[in-house]
Amino acid sequence: MTHPKIAFVATDTAQAKAARVALQSRYKHVPLTKADVIVAIGGDGFMLETLHRFMNRDVPIFGLNQGSVGFLMNEINDGDLIDRVAAAESVTLHPLRMTVKTAGGKTRRAIAVNEVSLLRETYQAAKIRITVDTVVRLDELICDGVLISTPAGSTAYNLSAHGPILPMSAEVLALTPISAFRPRRWRGAILPRGAKVRFDILEGKKRPVSAVADHTEVRDVVSVNVKEDTGKNLQLLFDPEHDLEERILNEQFAP
Repeated sequence: MTHPKIAFVATDTAQAKAARVALQSRYKHVPLTKADVIVAIGGDGFMLETLHRFMNRDVPIFGLNQGSVGFLMNEINDGDLIDRVAAAESVTLHPLRMTVKTAGGKTRRAIAVNEVSLLRETYQAAKIRITVDTVVRLDELICDGVLISTPAGSTAYNLSAHGPILPMSAEVLALTPISAFRPRRWRGAILPRGAKVRFDILEGKKRPVSAVADHTEVRDVVSVNVKEDTGKNLQLLFDPEHDLEERILNEQFAP
């Protein structure tokens, strides 16, 4: 990419706003609607928001870290930003599409870049049946919840729930229980990216469950269907030396 037209967005912190002002004074920039590349200044949470915001624009996003983690971001340094963007390597992500039916008979849909999670709403443990590609794999999972994660989201909630870290190039999804009570030894599964997963809530009136796609929550669900949306291509740009795969490997050995 030679001489890309860039636009800046920043998270709502003083540090990120100051960085945006400094970069805008240094580099020629265009309105968001005319940008070839969007430079997002913040942390991983803001990157997630930015991906959702521009999901239908098919424009690559180059992140600059001003957050606490920055796993999906590049470092802010004194290098020429235009040259960095032009030399950046692209990683394409496909989000998950969640379709929910509620106890009230409504159908809700949402998109998740990181994960779709099901969580108990009360003190009662959830009871969930899990079906993968029309085959019932677990008749009854008694748990606090369960989630299905993309490779991009595998270092977030999935990792905190003791799920596996997935390389960005891996064409798989992680299915991870959250505090499973029965079957106690079930630790989850690795699914092919094309898998269609259905969660049916058992005893929903007694054990209500909510479903969350990133930051979209639906309460009192009856069933949840999840599959990868290959029709949406999300592009992240990284410095060549960023080496995302190496960072993923290091994360697995972090203390």
